[in-house]
Amino acid sequence: MRIDGTATANPHAPGGIEVTAPMISLLSEPARTPVVELWRPALDAALPTVLDHAAVTWRHPVQRAKWELAAASLRGFRRTLDAAGFTEIQTPKLVDSVTESGANVFPVEYFGSRAYLAQSPQFFKQQLVGVFERVYETGPVFRAEPHDTVRHLAEYVSLDAELGFIRDHRDVLTVLHQVLRGMVDGMRAETPDALKRLDVALPAIPDEIPVIHFRDALKLVGAPDDEPDLAPSHERALGEWARETHGSDVLAVEGYPMRKRPFYTHPQPDDPRWSNSFDLIFRGLELVTGGQRLHRHSDYIAAIEERGESPDAYAAYLSAFAHGMPPHGGFAIGLERWVSRLIEASNIREVTLFPRDLHRLSP
Repeated sequence: MRIDGTATANPHAPGGIEVTAPMISLLSEPARTPVVELWRPALDAALPTVLDHAAVTWRHPVQRAKWELAAASLRGFRRTLDAAGFTEIQTPKLVDSVTESGANVFPVEYFGSRAYLAQSPQFFKQQLVGVFERVYETGPVFRAEPHDTVRHLAEYVSLDAELGFIRDHRDVLTVLHQVLRGMVDGMRAETPDALKRLDVALPAIPDEIPVIHFRDALKLVGAPDDEPDLAPSHERALGEWARETHGSDVLAVEGYPMRKRPFYTHPQPDDPRWSNSFDLIFRGLELVTGGQRLHRHSDYIAAIEERGESPDAYAAYLSAFAHGMPPHGGFAIGLERWVSRLIEASNIREVTLFPRDLHRLSP
């Protein structure tokens, strides 16, 4: 409806203003009663109801505030990297080969041949480092992983960055640190009302992100020294340790085993069992994966063959390295995970506009 009238000061009215002598005009047909009471302070509905009626439930001020934080985070991500000389790119989401694992892709019929929904922009953003030196992208990625958990989605928004002429993965971590601060600053400046509605405490991002090596992280959480990865319980324990010891909501775990990292990961020079890569844990949950990549063509050939694959399957990707590439690295942030931990949601679907998972393809 449209309301015409006089804005009159009234200290007892919401916002201190009321409309007097109103003239009300209907702009549409009478609306149906929504499945939730949008006028109530809290959105008191079960998650399946909220998701089934997302087009309406996102109108609730508290629900809408969640995406306002996501949008401000996106602007902070872009603003920080723009100021650091990065070029925004957009890469294909229909691809002819897999990036991470052949078992975790969605196949697509593509004009009589087989294509896949992109698992990440990894191959393309690396190639474009050879063009622009510093690049970033925000866009959807697709993972056909049969995870029915509160932290996984089949489609999510990935905030990717890649930069050239680095010394090692620590240079990548420095840029990530700047980005996280830029995202937090963006929310603080642009969405104070949303932060208040959700009662959100902005994260503590210290002047320097604390770093622990993977092997030391295993010892800290009491895990066997031959564990190839951190379990969710380990991440939670490390998050608590970072908060108590360093006053930080973030912790970088570096040096993950090479056997658990993709073939393009650069090994640790003094001990090739470990990698020049890291995961960033945010309030007890893995949020970011990043690190240094291989950049020499011969190293790629050896790494792919060592894993029992043929370099011919990656010919288009490898052509960039055959023509020379600088030492480079990058990272990727899951936007929905970021917002989920930010507001301490119990399920990542609470902050996803229209989530896609094992059971949901609509709305």
